[in-house]
Amino acid sequence: MSAVRVGVTKDFAHGVAVKVDVNGVAVAVVRIDETLYAIADRCSHANISLSEGEVHCGKKELECWKHGSAFSLETGAPNTFPATQPVAVFSVSTNGDEVFVTRRAENGEAS
Repeated sequence: MSAVRVGVTKDFAHGVAVKVDVNGVAVAVVRIDETLYAIADRCSHANISLSEGEVHCGKKELECWKHGSAFSLETGAPNTFPATQPVAVFSVSTNGDEVFVTRRAENGEAS
């Protein structure tokens, strides 16, 4: 899958989730210090936008505002209940100050 330009680095403030569109898929991009993370923008428990939730920088998590499930920004795994299913994780790259997001290949699909 090809990388999709989602903005420039200054569009992503430290500790804030930003909702972007990647080929029709809502993705939450989070910047912690100089590292950018991207996960699907839908809580696996209640179909709520994760980009509206709180970022826990020290734990590298994004918390769903509705029921409190926190998802790892690195793996997409839920670290707290009530969610039990992970959310998709995307790769983030930069070229100069431009930011690109690509869906990671899963289950044998080509990247």
